[in-house]
Amino acid sequence: MTYAAGRAFQRHRDRRPQAKSAETTEERTQQPMVEAIETWPGRPYPLGAAYDGGGTNFSLFSDVAEGVELCLFGEDGSEQRVVLEEVDASCWHAYLPSVMPGQRYGYRVRGPWAPEAGQRCNPAKLLIDPYAKAIEGQVDWNPACFPYTFGDENSRNDDDSAAYVPRSVVHNPYFDWGNDRPPDIQLNESVIYEVHVKGFTVRHPEIPGAQRGTYAGLAHPAAIEYLTGLGVTAVELLPVHQFVHDAHLVERGLRNYWGYNSIGFLAPHNEYAAGGQRGEQVAEFKAMVRALHQAGIEVILDVVYNHTAEGNQLGPMLSMKGIDNAAYYRLVAENPRFYYDTTGTGNSLNVRHPHTLQLIMDSLRYWVTDMHVDGFRFDLAASLARQFHEVDRLSAFFDLIQQDPVVSQVKLIAEPWDIGEGGYQVGNFPALWSEWNGRYRDTVRDFWRGEPATLGEFASRLTGSSDLYQADARHPGASVNFVTAHDGFTLRDLVSYNEKHNEANGEGGADGESYNRSWNCGVEGDTDDPQVLALRGWQQRNFLATLLLSQGVTMLLGGDEAGRTQHGNNNAYCQDNETSWHDWDNVDEDLLEFTRRLIALRREHPVLRRRRWFQGLPIRGSVDLAWFKPDGAEMGDDDWDAGFPSSVGLFLNGEAITDRDRRGQLVTDESFLLLFNAYHEPIDWTLPKQWGEWWKTVLDTSGPGREGDAFASSSTLLVAGRSVIILQRRAEADKA
Repeated sequence: MTYAAGRAFQRHRDRRPQAKSAETTEERTQQPMVEAIETWPGRPYPLGAAYDGGGTNFSLFSDVAEGVELCLFGEDGSEQRVVLEEVDASCWHAYLPSVMPGQRYGYRVRGPWAPEAGQRCNPAKLLIDPYAKAIEGQVDWNPACFPYTFGDENSRNDDDSAAYVPRSVVHNPYFDWGNDRPPDIQLNESVIYEVHVKGFTVRHPEIPGAQRGTYAGLAHPAAIEYLTGLGVTAVELLPVHQFVHDAHLVERGLRNYWGYNSIGFLAPHNEYAAGGQRGEQVAEFKAMVRALHQAGIEVILDVVYNHTAEGNQLGPMLSMKGIDNAAYYRLVAENPRFYYDTTGTGNSLNVRHPHTLQLIMDSLRYWVTDMHVDGFRFDLAASLARQFHEVDRLSAFFDLIQQDPVVSQVKLIAEPWDIGEGGYQVGNFPALWSEWNGRYRDTVRDFWRGEPATLGEFASRLTGSSDLYQADARHPGASVNFVTAHDGFTLRDLVSYNEKHNEANGEGGADGESYNRSWNCGVEGDTDDPQVLALRGWQQRNFLATLLLSQGVTMLLGGDEAGRTQHGNNNAYCQDNETSWHDWDNVDEDLLEFTRRLIALRREHPVLRRRRWFQGLPIRGSVDLAWFKPDGAEMGDDDWDAGFPSSVGLFLNGEAITDRDRRGQLVTDESFLLLFNAYHEPIDWTLPKQWGEWWKTVLDTSGPGREGDAFASSSTLLVAGRSVIILQRRAEADKA
């Protein structure tokens, strides 16, 4: 976490040389340029560096700056400074007709150094443009990157940081999109694949070595063929905004693999580019999106607008902290020297300030209009809703999203919690939004590991969580259903470990969730026991079947379909290595094929992915759904609370769907019986007779032996312990 950066370097300061400035800050800010650069007044908007084919307009917002210098860097690393003399509405700007794409630049801001008042301007620090569309390099951690001298956090460090921080880059915005169109897939039809750009491609044997771990690698035909063969409709990319590898991780030889440490909200992360970091990463990202769209796959970004990599008062000064600290960050009202933190990373963005809100909205619009992405998943989204102290669903951020003609039209997915007081907000986001349904994850995990008193909630989660979303006029698409995600165990580890095993993270086991609702099936970790391995296989298939049979939006963690393991590490955020990367040499082919069949079944049958809620009432002569017990009788109110039942059946009527397709035609489908047996012993299940005479087995998670077999209603079907069976209604004439 970035707030630890200062402490980390304090411990290691004797191991590394400290940069010493040869001149005072005042002398540096008045240093004459080697040669004059033609400068025109330019315009305050757009903010950032905007190349128009003839030159580049630069504009930087700072309400507290007393002077701003644009710093241009040559191929030899030399720095040339241009004083920005034009100021409009606190935007410092100039147009430089000689500046072309590929030019590296940064800013130095002269203004108040008053930490007690919340301001930390220091022209000794080279600052990244918050609106940079491309960034070159990473932070080379040195004490000069920090605004204070180690050992005295109240001091001011005037060592020049330019040699140790990334450069902003002018990029060429022109790109041939051809006939690119968004796939425009409905939420209820979506199967989202949460995946890491590098981790998915870096070991793929069919992707050329130079493209592995990059945007170009994800656009490679081998990667796209796998995704289309799996049947997913969207990739949800772990953060690709430019991010920083935390100092304390670098000191331990680790890296910020997940990328939840943003420093550039408009720049694609440079380390994922095969073609270069001088703007090439922008074109490469666009080419990736174009290729995925051609395959019918949407691109959703996991975005981190709740905090930045600059941490708290002990963190580095890389960008906004030195531009206008109080505008960009939430500070403690009683003592603005300190940062108000609801994210656990040291700082929280100040979404109450109009220019910070503008930065977020400009970023979102840019990724939609210029980069053609199809939606966003907002990390710790509850933090963005905090106007003052409490989470406010009518905050300015949500108002702006609602009113924006671009952003309001794409997929908006919230991680509906943060670590602040009252931060758990599952079910409380506005109507446009979908949410990661944490209650779905917890309930499904509990059901399959045999926890008592979960049957009623399991039924609710399976049918779209109407108790959370229906009252707000939302649809089942508001619920993004998941069993596993990047943060936590993989699916294979969920059934292989009772405890986290995070020793490689170097934090003494203190990191990561300790209560995982997991079950190791009798042995912790790796085993050769065939019975344990068979049970783990069943459990993985049970989780996948439940996920793909649930109403709402399906989200699958990348690699779960292939048995990917992190060997019990449930917080692999710093493991940029084989622990986290997809292992293409050890794919569980049977599990992969099973997942493909499930996704295809969901795609082919709209009754498994309804747009509207079930009504539980007669529709066109029959109910749209019904719950029943193993004896074939329908569930009554008392049955949901009787003892600790762990088995339930669900009838889905394909002839009672109230949805209409895009041409207004009534949607009809086949009808199904879904049998869920979380009990550890087999159950004799009597098939209900009121909804059909014949049923054919479509899928059995305990094994493929009976798939295709036909059964008459009122007959008894043996359902194996800890298994799911899907039966499809058939007419008597084709019962065989």
